[in-house]
Amino acid sequence: MTGYVLRRLVFAAFVVVAVSMLIFAITSLLPANVAYLILGQFAPPEQVRALEIKLGLLDPIPVQYWRWASAAFVGDFGVSMLMDRPVAPMVGEAILRSAVLAGISFVFIAVVGVGLGVLAAVKRNGPVDHGVSVATYLGIAVPEFFWSIVVILLFAGYFRWLPASGYEPMDKGFWTWAHHIVAPVMTLVFAHLAHVSRLTRSSMLEAMQSPYVTAARAKGLPERTVVLRHALRNAMLPTITVLALDVGRLMGGIVVIETVFSYPGLGRLLVFSIQSRDLLTLQAGILLVAAVYALANLAADLLYAWLNPKIRYGRSVA
Repeated sequence: MTGYVLRRLVFAAFVVVAVSMLIFAITSLLPANVAYLILGQFAPPEQVRALEIKLGLLDPIPVQYWRWASAAFVGDFGVSMLMDRPVAPMVGEAILRSAVLAGISFVFIAVVGVGLGVLAAVKRNGPVDHGVSVATYLGIAVPEFFWSIVVILLFAGYFRWLPASGYEPMDKGFWTWAHHIVAPVMTLVFAHLAHVSRLTRSSMLEAMQSPYVTAARAKGLPERTVVLRHALRNAMLPTITVLALDVGRLMGGIVVIETVFSYPGLGRLLVFSIQSRDLLTLQAGILLVAAVYALANLAADLLYAWLNPKIRYGRSVA
């Protein structure tokens, strides 16, 4: 396992480097000139060219990439030309807020999604199973922005229990902070819960019909032990893949949710960077999202080995 972990870490690092090259190449092609962002769009051409030479914007793309990547490796992503602030702490604040939002949502998605999937499989063809199936179909078919509108209309407009948008930091009080974060968490849970519960149900149904579950029942083990220790442990393997992907989606794919609820996270910052053509902030944000995806996939592979000892990475993969 040690060798496998090292190989996976090297592969994850290779993925991040490859993504960084792709990010830099694409953003270099965008119609945004850093010199004009600094001097203004009506700056004289000679001043613009002088600043481009000073900043190295006329150097070959590989040279510019190496300069940016070597600085980013030590945590220096430059200074935002639009907001005149270092990019690293600004993106760090945003990704911490997104991590809190994504982390809380992920816990509910994992616990409730797996629980509903197991319950539906155990109560197969019963009212609970049909109810979970209908709910998962709705969750898969309905996009995220619709759930956000439903949450706002229902809990902010009709019941007036929650604010429609906004954010308050923790130092304003725990309940004030929680009051503003409930609505986006509910929306994210509704949007991602269906995939986890549906896949868990399918995997559990397959596991419940397997020979080792039949053997466990023949030994006289309690049904609770058969379901949780024997069936669920193996049924979780495909669910882990979906959960790992959800980690990346929750960190980098909550642009709509953060925009709708005016939540100052990484997704909203990326939208602002695109609209304002703040390339350095955009590059740093996307690179961090790619790193989260790579680490989430690494965690999923390690959980595979923990849940299924038959898997022997580096020798044979079944």
